[in-house]
Amino acid sequence: MKAMIINSYGASDVFELAEVATPSAGPGQVLVKIAATSVNTVDTMIRQMGKELPLSPDLPAILGMDFAGTVEAVGEGVDAFAIGDEVYGCAGGLADIPGALAEYMVADAKLIALKPKSASMREAAALPLVGITAYEGLTRAGASQGQKVLVHGGSGGVGHVALQIAKAFGADVYSTGGGSRQLALIEDLGATGINYVDESVEAYVAKHTDGVGFDVVFDSVGGANLTNSFEAAALNAQVATTVSMVELDLTPMHFKGLSLHVVFMLIPMLHDHKREEHGVILQELAKLVDNGNLRPVVDEKTFTLQEAGKAHDHLTSGKAIGKVVISV
Repeated sequence: MKAMIINSYGASDVFELAEVATPSAGPGQVLVKIAATSVNTVDTMIRQMGKELPLSPDLPAILGMDFAGTVEAVGEGVDAFAIGDEVYGCAGGLADIPGALAEYMVADAKLIALKPKSASMREAAALPLVGITAYEGLTRAGASQGQKVLVHGGSGGVGHVALQIAKAFGADVYSTGGGSRQLALIEDLGATGINYVDESVEAYVAKHTDGVGFDVVFDSVGGANLTNSFEAAALNAQVATTVSMVELDLTPMHFKGLSLHVVFMLIPMLHDHKREEHGVILQELAKLVDNGNLRPVVDEKTFTLQEAGKAHDHLTSGKAIGKVVISV
């Protein structure tokens, strides 16, 4: 099969087209013919940082975590999927698990689900990592009917999904963006947009919550922005973040009695820990898509398998709106 491999870590030009052996489905696995794969920030980090990241694969490696495609073969013990099923998931591209930048990929059947019927392969491929991350963060934070939920970074990969899921849960959703294109997408997806460039945290908390603060803050920006999340949160509120690799003074959390939920959705893949939970979440996400409550946004630029490096560059440029997807 054809695959884009990397023989070294570094810039986006490390990708090379190669002919490699087509893998076979082992016990508990399915072989998927890949139709599309999306690029996530963690993919670019692995490519650039290599073994500085403990989750990076040995070389040569096939990257790409998210995918959508068709089941070509079913391994022993798999009864939830059959040949010809259209599936999606996040099931490789790190540690010792080859990824989706190839014509075929082997996936643990626990990590996949039938793709949403109403979504294209490209739309389905855009959803797994960001969708699981958003769903896990919001459910752990207890987002529910009638709450005021703030999503930081609502036009990004995780953020644009999180605001839609929060809305589907019945919350009153607000989201930060830094420009007219970002804010237009946020509003189009059903949240109230907040321009963080022009408006201070104090100002938008006063405007939208009468100074009380938000019941749940989902921070897909994280890092130093967590201080803004703590400021925006109500007393005894819940804060979920996807980026917490930072040294930070937690004093504001203490005096507000806040709870912090750190979402690192790669744990099931890395540690073979409760992988079936990802399959269940993917089923729920598919229902939300097919019910019209969730629309994965795919960037308008298209890339082929051989243009994997260009797709990485487009994501890191900051100019993409929604998910960057590669058609295989």
